[in-house]
Amino acid sequence: MDKTIYLIRHCQASGQAPDAELTDVGRMQAQELAVFLQNRQVVHFISSPFTRAIQSIEPAADQLGLPIEIDDRLAERVLSSEELPDWMEKLEQSFGNEELKFSGGESGKEATDRAMEVLNEMKDKTAAVTHGNLLGLLLKQIDESYGFSEWRKLTNPDVYEVEIRDGNVSAARVWS
Repeated sequence: MDKTIYLIRHCQASGQAPDAELTDVGRMQAQELAVFLQNRQVVHFISSPFTRAIQSIEPAADQLGLPIEIDDRLAERVLSSEELPDWMEKLEQSFGNEELKFSGGESGKEATDRAMEVLNEMKDKTAAVTHGNLLGLLLKQIDESYGFSEWRKLTNPDVYEVEIRDGNVSAARVWS
């Protein structure tokens, strides 16, 4: 089935914890995101259970009078359950090796697989809010040339339009 999906990285947040809220700047970005999505004929919203993701899409859902479906599979990837002072290097390594797994964490492949399940279930004109690492992994799955250097260029928020046509999947950044 042909469909268009919007994959969204959440707006600026006060931290990385699941309950971290949007900053004042993030709240303004969420309003801008709502305006941006108004012209996209979105009919369904789905979000990571993390507060910052839900808050990023609430203004758009409110404007369109649509509920937000929460899906745990869109939660951010856990790189490790331990403090990693060199987490950026570890993350870069994981972009090159999808099976790489750190203590208490998920491999890139495990995170990608759960996120792709959601993507495949999404209806046409769905806007889905997730997190930077998981979004990067999804984009890499769609376009294998997408890597760590592209991930580093993601903004808060960021929006990619994913087109699925005749079994072919493509993604293009549409946020500016």
